[in-house]
Amino acid sequence: MAVMDRGVPRAGFVLVGGKSSRMGRDKAALPFRGRTLLEHIAAAVAEAAGSVTLVGAPERYRGLDLPVIPDSQSGMGPLAGIHTALSASHAAWNLIVACDLPSVSGPFLKMLMETAEASGSDCLIPTSPSGYPEPLCAAYHGRCRETIGEALRRGIRKVTEGLAGLKVISWNVPEASWFRNVNTPEDWTTYLNG
Repeated sequence: MAVMDRGVPRAGFVLVGGKSSRMGRDKAALPFRGRTLLEHIAAAVAEAAGSVTLVGAPERYRGLDLPVIPDSQSGMGPLAGIHTALSASHAAWNLIVACDLPSVSGPFLKMLMETAEASGSDCLIPTSPSGYPEPLCAAYHGRCRETIGEALRRGIRKVTEGLAGLKVISWNVPEASWFRNVNTPEDWTTYLNG
């Protein structure tokens, strides 16, 4: 199922397929700034990419006025979610963001997409000041799809390993807070009180 028309330069996706087991409830539904965390992230992605589609269980997100595509390989982790997004998109560049990054903003994600488009790479992965790659807030060119699909067929689940053979460029981001994710109730409380 294609979510974009051919020739569209950008598409945006939010991965919502996780079980949120450490949080004890759906992270995407956490209340945040007058809406849900997912709605906040989806708005930022749409601002940067011109569209947003959720990748996860459609029945969980029916109440939102957002397109949802089911993860084609449920239970295989975020690499499979990335592959699902790329398989559904006809855009050259695809912004893919996890649903648990409350600090992301439209302007930051726009800058990421502009950097990706000018990079000559297959994938642009932000790197935090600690040197840690952030592949769940990254830009993927459509040509990554086949390589990622092959990695999944070989049983690879780690996102960075699934990109082997592609031209991946690290984008150094001086502020680690963009990538602060929330996995537990304690993480969420700390974030809100921080």
